[in-house]
Amino acid sequence: MRTKALYPYIYFFMEPNIVFVYQIESSRYLTLSELHHRGEWQTYELSDSEEFETFHHAESEPLIGRGYAVRQDDRMKMLEHINQQIQQHRQFPMDGPVHMVVSESAAGCLRFGLERPKTVIGFPDFFAIGPVWQLHETAGQDFRFEWLYEHINTEMEDYERETLFKNTLMEIEDIPEQLPIYLWTANNASEQTGIRFMFKLLSGKANKVFLMNSTSLYESFMKGQDGFQLMTHTSQIEPEKLRLFLEMAALTPLSEEERLRYEKEWQELSRSSPQQVLRIWKQERIVNVPETYYDELILSMLEKLQQNQEFILTARIIGETLSQMDEIISDSFLEYRIRTMVYNGALQLKGIPKSMRHYSVKLR
Repeated sequence: MRTKALYPYIYFFMEPNIVFVYQIESSRYLTLSELHHRGEWQTYELSDSEEFETFHHAESEPLIGRGYAVRQDDRMKMLEHINQQIQQHRQFPMDGPVHMVVSESAAGCLRFGLERPKTVIGFPDFFAIGPVWQLHETAGQDFRFEWLYEHINTEMEDYERETLFKNTLMEIEDIPEQLPIYLWTANNASEQTGIRFMFKLLSGKANKVFLMNSTSLYESFMKGQDGFQLMTHTSQIEPEKLRLFLEMAALTPLSEEERLRYEKEWQELSRSSPQQVLRIWKQERIVNVPETYYDELILSMLEKLQQNQEFILTARIIGETLSQMDEIISDSFLEYRIRTMVYNGALQLKGIPKSMRHYSVKLR
């Protein structure tokens, strides 16, 4: 596939003589699922491939009523080229601070709760699971995507997780250095791992950086009030309280030494074995644990549920197991562990393990 750009148009030549022309209509990065729903596509036919170098869509008539199938790998290449063009011409909002947080649900709380103007970047991942080996490098990212694709059931379209991740990297890269950045985290393995990854991504940027630990802030401002309970995830806290914390906290930007300390901690995490795929938050630090860490709890819960029923729906086992856990973990990771115990013979299967709602298990 050959390409050329005449912004806001991008041309894609497909053998033997077809040109797809995409018109960019937004400054927001596209995902794979949005590729044919945002912006405008037109299709043209050339007499021969040499015409592509001088082709201009305004001088030709588009094809009407004809469709063409495009392979998945070519769609990914198209998406990459489109997003690169968006990045080259994108104007980052300059009228407010930037808030960054792990998880889109936490980002939604910040978008709703914080006063405008502001920009919120939510990292669309759960860093307590999956390898983080060399994740700041392309090889590490590809390794993580492959592991998640091979082990974790998801309803996302193929490659959607990867495009969301890469789009977020570009958003972070785009942040102008004169804007202050607020990094939100909480006392759990996913957000604590993610915040160290963000410090690595911000390495070399001169922005003032403020660290917001929502667990600590909630305890400082809400302890002693009716209904107080420990909050270990930013997304658990009401949006209006997050705004209150930002207004009331006595904030000073992190020093260069503090930023380097978090970067160093990320380097240590990213040097962990590619086979390390589960992390917990214990005694104020991130701890790698075996992926079998929760297996005994799952088996114990299944044994309890089987007292009244032989086969138990996987979704029910996961829900009951999560209710007994202090650390919030991805339900898809628990489903992976149940599926693994089916494969290794510890559990008997009934149904098709394409999602936790589609099969049941029992102890052998």
